[in-house]
Amino acid sequence: MAETRSTDDRTDDILDAALELAASGGFDHVRQREVAARANVALGTLYKRFRSKEDLLAAAMAREAERLERKLTESPVDGATTHARLSSFFAVTTKHLCKRPRVAHAMIRAMSSGVPEIAAKVVAYQTRMTGLTIAAMRGGPGKLEFVDAAQAPPTELELTYAFMLLQMWFACLVGWSAGLFSQASVDEQMARAIAVIGKGLGAG
Repeated sequence: MAETRSTDDRTDDILDAALELAASGGFDHVRQREVAARANVALGTLYKRFRSKEDLLAAAMAREAERLERKLTESPVDGATTHARLSSFFAVTTKHLCKRPRVAHAMIRAMSSGVPEIAAKVVAYQTRMTGLTIAAMRGGPGKLEFVDAAQAPPTELELTYAFMLLQMWFACLVGWSAGLFSQASVDEQMARAIAVIGKGLGAG
């Protein structure tokens, strides 16, 4: 009798298949029918979970954020100052995302596509990344649960600083994806942004 796989396992199979196709040929190589075949699921099953390739790749990027969260929970970023911790955080995050360039290009293209069905995934990704950014500011563990009574809720300054830095980071990634910047240049630009925006907001 064939082993019954859980919904989460099958979703992981689908996302893994999509990323394998992206790794071999980029965004245009991710086709729903080929993803379904590679993941060994019915095409109808795939469409019930993911309505487009953008939806698939946005879900994959959200999963990468979850994996990054686990990594930073186990090994928080170092730094004696807010600036140092944030610079380290964005360097680690950029390296984590860009370790497979074709996959990163595909996910960035999907996240910036404006396709309506990915809106919820974009919001979820931004929320998770905001938590990670504020955790780096505070020098705490990689995961910051805003609803946990044991944690002080984020301040307006923290939320504003995180929002502005994440917008800058994503803009840098789009530039990197277009071949305008190197990965090292993304790190340098983020270090400058952390300093300049932090000074403007009065963030330590």
